[in-house]
Amino acid sequence: MDNPLYAFSEEERAYLRETFETEQTHLSPYAARDEEAIYEQPSERSEDDRLVRPNFVQDVDLVLNNPYYNRCMDKTQVFPLYRNDDLTRRSFHLQLVAQISCKISRALHLNVPLTRAIALGHDMGHTPFGHGGERVLSNLYHAHTGRYFNHNVHSVRLIRTIAGSNISLQALNGMLCHCGEKAFAEYQPEPCESFAQLDAMMERCYTEAGASQTLRPSTLEGCVVRICDILAYLGKDRQDAITVGVLSDDNYRLEDNPLGSVNREFIGNATANIVKNSIGKPYLKMDEPVFEGLLAAKEMNSHQIYESEEAHERLDRVMEKMMGRLYERCRKDLIAYDAKSPIVRHHLKSWVIDERESYLAEPPDDIVVDYLASMTDDYMLALDRHLFPDEASKEGELYVPYFRD
Repeated sequence: MDNPLYAFSEEERAYLRETFETEQTHLSPYAARDEEAIYEQPSERSEDDRLVRPNFVQDVDLVLNNPYYNRCMDKTQVFPLYRNDDLTRRSFHLQLVAQISCKISRALHLNVPLTRAIALGHDMGHTPFGHGGERVLSNLYHAHTGRYFNHNVHSVRLIRTIAGSNISLQALNGMLCHCGEKAFAEYQPEPCESFAQLDAMMERCYTEAGASQTLRPSTLEGCVVRICDILAYLGKDRQDAITVGVLSDDNYRLEDNPLGSVNREFIGNATANIVKNSIGKPYLKMDEPVFEGLLAAKEMNSHQIYESEEAHERLDRVMEKMMGRLYERCRKDLIAYDAKSPIVRHHLKSWVIDERESYLAEPPDDIVVDYLASMTDDYMLALDRHLFPDEASKEGELYVPYFRD
């Protein structure tokens, strides 16, 4: 017998069904619908649970309650090795992308829960120390296996293979296809109808350099997240650049840019223009001047910020040696299955993975990469000092402290 404290009456179920059906009725004909959600594992959820948590709402729950989401709070977004609570970390970037994406999805009558699930999960597979860490880890992985590491692919692997969460194909596809280093004036979905097709897309990214940039999301919701990923980081990265002194008040503003000169104008104007050009359409579109303004801002950020000493060169001086010795040590400990080693105690025996037989059968290099990519910035530095006390850099030599003369 159902517990009366948790089971709904028929009258209550009718109310919840009406609420859900009303939401679905008001969706755009081009929006993803809850009943279209495709899952890898059969669902055993009760009707009551489905009424409160429709499929894509459940996807959001599974992303937010994944312990790897917590770790994004101490992963570099752009500027590594700063003791500064005002600098953006990966978790805030996820929230900012979700907020901008959901505004656009709501305005266009798209599926907001699916949009939120994609946005909150799209960068969960990122390495510590941002794109510098990703580049070094990919080089190590490629040297051992001939394959490439990509954070978007790893977001999907983290959810499906490492955490074992049953999340919809639509959400996973959106996470996989979010990479926005290359921008477009128009975004139109490209179908992905099965997990076999998703796996083929992931395998291509593992084996072909740059393949991630050629992927397109299968839903308009995924397309929204892809463009909002760009909108979220362009302006915020400039704010962070002021904080660390890469930019000053004199060169912070995007002068003569049709999107505006500061972050709030940039996001507001771009969002409005995308909505204006995409109402009732099976695609997302920007006006040409808006698109040109976005490209100009990306180019300016690249030269002024991403290639700067603070964002790039200072990290590279320590990252390659540190991650290289950690990779080799973890690989050695894993193959020997040293029960006292960090990779066994903190990764394989964690409550997240619980030593599932299917996961233990994964190639050793894949498990090592899973472990390294899952680390926060501070954990990786602490592990390096723990395993290599004579070789590791002292924390005071690495971090720019809170208090400087």
